[in-house]
Amino acid sequence: MYTHEDLSALRNQSLKLQGWIRQQTFSPEMEKTLRRFSSWEVSELIFRVNQSTFRGKLAADPTLPSGEVEPDGRQRWFSLEEVNELRRRLKVNRKSLMPPRPAGKRAIRAAVANFKGGAGKSTVALHLAHASALDGYRVLVVDFDPQATLSHSMGLTDVAEDFTVWGIMARDLIRETERMNSRPAAAESGTALPRRELPPSITEMGLGDLRISDFIKKTSWSTIDAIPSCANAAFVEFASAQYRHLNPEWSFFAAVSRYLDQIPDDAYDLILFDCPPAIGYQSMNAVFAADMLYVPSGPGYWEYDSTTSFIGQLAEALEDLAYGFDKTLPTGKISLPKTFCELRFLLTRYEPGNALHLAMFDAFRKVFGEHVAQHPVEMTRAVEQSGRFLSSVYEMDYREMTRETWRRARSTFDNVYEEFRDVMISAWDKLEDDA
Repeated sequence: MYTHEDLSALRNQSLKLQGWIRQQTFSPEMEKTLRRFSSWEVSELIFRVNQSTFRGKLAADPTLPSGEVEPDGRQRWFSLEEVNELRRRLKVNRKSLMPPRPAGKRAIRAAVANFKGGAGKSTVALHLAHASALDGYRVLVVDFDPQATLSHSMGLTDVAEDFTVWGIMARDLIRETERMNSRPAAAESGTALPRRELPPSITEMGLGDLRISDFIKKTSWSTIDAIPSCANAAFVEFASAQYRHLNPEWSFFAAVSRYLDQIPDDAYDLILFDCPPAIGYQSMNAVFAADMLYVPSGPGYWEYDSTTSFIGQLAEALEDLAYGFDKTLPTGKISLPKTFCELRFLLTRYEPGNALHLAMFDAFRKVFGEHVAQHPVEMTRAVEQSGRFLSSVYEMDYREMTRETWRRARSTFDNVYEEFRDVMISAWDKLEDDA
């Protein structure tokens, strides 16, 4: 027989070995670092220009970053900071290398969600974040999942629960309760609205005084920041239910949206959410704050069935919000009833030579039509390794495998990202139309 004490002992044993595990997946210093990118990658895969054109631009302007030459080769290798400086300063055929971004608009928010475990949500979110950063966008990733796979993949392992989505929600509860209690007495009756009292166990944690920036952590990618998660944040669903009991008027589903509204519109270009495999308080915050909804699914029938259940339950939950809450609630830049600018279903772990996968791809397109992404995530050896070592294919050095193996893996995510970027630009246009 096993009790909570046995489970606790196993957890402590695991914690003792975390340092060793990190050494296997990150650097020997237990800190994840970003590799440099070769001149071949920078020119042909990132800037999409001919290598000779790129070399000519560097030779013509000695003030441009020139990268580093490794002792055993002639290839130049550039840091992400150098890549972005080149992007800002170079023009090819009089065209800027900066990615499209409508002026004066806030960052697009995209949620990667499905309650089927193993659908590839964290893998998709990680690769979309890295591909967006290599494309020149500034990215904020928000990890809603207590499993914290995305956070660990970003090199963020020592995270206190106060600085996760749970902390944001508790901070919002405190501030919203204070706002409600400060409302004036009713005009006609002269009677004050009922006060909501929060216990000291919540108000004295100091979360109400935290600043916006306190939740945002730097990553090894200079243009990617993160609001991480941790295993200790798993109790957020229980805590949120208690918070709603303490203040039934609290619009819990808009807590993260209100937090993001306080970030300057031009601080980021893309805010990407990795959701937990469940519909709960955290995932409802993610989908409510999102402009785009990406739903990854494996290519099997049961995964299709689970995806169908997911969108059905999500529809019911959003309907409850639409009719169960006052439309005048302070939900910031997202309004009720909740709408999405774009919606896509993305097949993952796809094998183009597998007859079942081909059949399921056709089935998804027959059912969901234009909402199915044209480019699925193909399963390759390099893609499988990226998940095992908590790294994206963009972080993997192509010299550690055959270049063809690496190119195939990168190509599948490049295709997924390019389609994602088109969807993102479409969502931006719709935000402009709604403005």
